[in-house]
Amino acid sequence: MAAPDLSKVHELVSDMFRWPSSEGEWDQYRLSKEQLDFFHENGYLAGVKMLDEKQIERLQNELVTLADTSLSGHELFYEFHSNESTDPSTILFHALGAWRITPGFHDVLWNPRFLVAVSQLLGDKSVRFWHDQLFWKPAKTGGVVAWHQDYSYWTRTKPIAHLTCWCGLDNATKENGCVQYIPGSHRWGLLPKTALAGDLHGINDFLDDKQKEQFANPQFAEVKAGEAIFHHPLTLHGSGENKSSRPRRAFVINVFADGVNSDTDDELLAGVPPVAKGNKMEGQFFPLLYNPENN
Repeated sequence: MAAPDLSKVHELVSDMFRWPSSEGEWDQYRLSKEQLDFFHENGYLAGVKMLDEKQIERLQNELVTLADTSLSGHELFYEFHSNESTDPSTILFHALGAWRITPGFHDVLWNPRFLVAVSQLLGDKSVRFWHDQLFWKPAKTGGVVAWHQDYSYWTRTKPIAHLTCWCGLDNATKENGCVQYIPGSHRWGLLPKTALAGDLHGINDFLDDKQKEQFANPQFAEVKAGEAIFHHPLTLHGSGENKSSRPRRAFVINVFADGVNSDTDDELLAGVPPVAKGNKMEGQFFPLLYNPENN
């Protein structure tokens, strides 16, 4: 029997999170003015609590299950790379579409802590889902994610009103390849697209002298397991190898403000019916996650 496609369900399917029932319960998850100001100045915000220990353990277990290519439902992934690294001596597990397959990675989209924060960072807009990602850098041999801007991979959607949430399932440190950022780079404009798992510093070929000066001093966003980092779609970021004795696992939720349109007649994600160019991104695969006016 085929596994159910959870993209057809646009609400919580497990008891992993509790949906707030009052305005006060929603308000407890609001970011502070200081956090919002930091994001707008630097293009990213790290250390936002997303998950408790039980939720982390559940997602770690689901990730092990999802890595098994014999899993029923594996065909629902948009992309699946057991190793996307271009360096044969390192490993970078990377997959898109887990939300369609397991309850935990489905329900993180409807985590109230996440929804309130992304709405605020998008300017108190309604939030639509774009796509998810899984990353796994194994101990000792974890590969790099090259410096890039997320929107350079998303130019098939317009306007730029996107946001990324990276959430660790392990403590992320310099030693095991945490995400690095160039503060303020979200004001640089759109740079050329690099190979995601290629040369870590490949973007350097496209920077001017002033940008190269800033690029020489990245900020390491070290976070604890269960903490999230939010970043602007034009913020330059990447992550190095994992040479530590611990894995570095994470999931990513990419969203945009309600009202973003398709800018292509081709598939937006593998296996997903096209959304005609100029038409609003909505429907089964791009659900509305949160409307601040209704909560």
